[in-house]
Amino acid sequence: MLLASGEPDRAAPRSGGETGRSRVMIYSHDTFGLGHLRRSRAIANALVGERPGFSAIIVSGSPVIGSFEFGSGVDYVRVPGVTKLPDGDYRSLNLNLSIEEATGLREALIRQTAETFDPDVLIVDKEPTGFRGEIVPTLDLMRRRGARIVLGVRDVMDDPALLVPEWERKGAADVLARCYDEVWVYGLPEIYRPLAAFDLPEHLVRDTAYTGYLRRELPAEPILTRYPGLTRRPFILVTTGGGGDGDDVIEWVLSAYEADPSIPLPAVVVFGPFINRDRRRGFMARIARHPKLDAISFDTKLEVLMSRAEAVVAMGGYNTFCEILSLDKRSLIVPRTKPRREQLIRAEEASRLGLVSMLVAEDGVRAPEAMARALHALPTRPRPSDVVIPGLLDGLDVIRSRVSAILDPAEPRGSLPEAAE
Repeated sequence: MLLASGEPDRAAPRSGGETGRSRVMIYSHDTFGLGHLRRSRAIANALVGERPGFSAIIVSGSPVIGSFEFGSGVDYVRVPGVTKLPDGDYRSLNLNLSIEEATGLREALIRQTAETFDPDVLIVDKEPTGFRGEIVPTLDLMRRRGARIVLGVRDVMDDPALLVPEWERKGAADVLARCYDEVWVYGLPEIYRPLAAFDLPEHLVRDTAYTGYLRRELPAEPILTRYPGLTRRPFILVTTGGGGDGDDVIEWVLSAYEADPSIPLPAVVVFGPFINRDRRRGFMARIARHPKLDAISFDTKLEVLMSRAEAVVAMGGYNTFCEILSLDKRSLIVPRTKPRREQLIRAEEASRLGLVSMLVAEDGVRAPEAMARALHALPTRPRPSDVVIPGLLDGLDVIRSRVSAILDPAEPRGSLPEAAE
């Protein structure tokens, strides 16, 4: 329930300083792709080391979470995975369970983790109710225990015409008002306001912070990874993130090189772990026949390969966009438009500001000549640093500051980027 002031009815918040330890739990449902996991990992790695005894745990359903490196003080709990079917429904990824049984198991594991780990701060990534409402019992538990509950959302969620009915169906806005203390938007209002269509309660309007984007640092060079020979000279990196929905982008790039041998820079394609195997096999056969193309399957340290690239072609998901900004790379964004318009909206706004260039299919037709022209022009496009936007990459610093203020409530909050009127 809500108090008369609009604040959630909850136990008094705790101080991490009083308990002698500081704990943050991040819930990342990860039913598809790598976006939620990579964002959660970046935040957790940034938080540890801020004070003695700091621990962060990520609860995720990603089947590849064990492939990533985490900082000292960070660990993860993997709940059973689920996968989305072509008709929009879900099924258990590996277990022979109904989706209801799988969700019930995930819900119990999430709640048990929170009960035992007993975090001071719970950060929920993107979905206020989690997958099929699985996080709600944990929210109620954490509220009773006095943990600070935060919804962290990327800069763009979806077209409001699609997002509002989806949240109404899930009861997400009601849960947000009842259970959450703060909202952190991992972007800037100059680019987009992802929750502008919702009538948020007063306490969430007051405690919504636009943090800026999450800066990515270069990880240590991988010891065992062998990059293609094309990476020894200027090249274009083609990445589709997890790869589960990037076939069209890869097809368009390959067709451009096949149609126009004069494209000046070669391209290295990173398929991602979720690409269809038959499609990858077909792509590899074409790549092997072209002297300006090569590919690798998956790289958990994509930042290293991106740092070496002259330019980037990508779908423009949130994490790839952060890496492009952080590494100051010229980029061509080829956004997905279905089932969500998130990438398209981000690409349009970033292109408007001059941070990226963008290419979309004309009337649904991906003409090789259009991609070839864009690849010819890409090496001379402006870099993101040519555009000055205050606070653009301050996200992790703001998050660290906010968590410190939560753990030490006697300390002043300092200045937070707030939603402008």
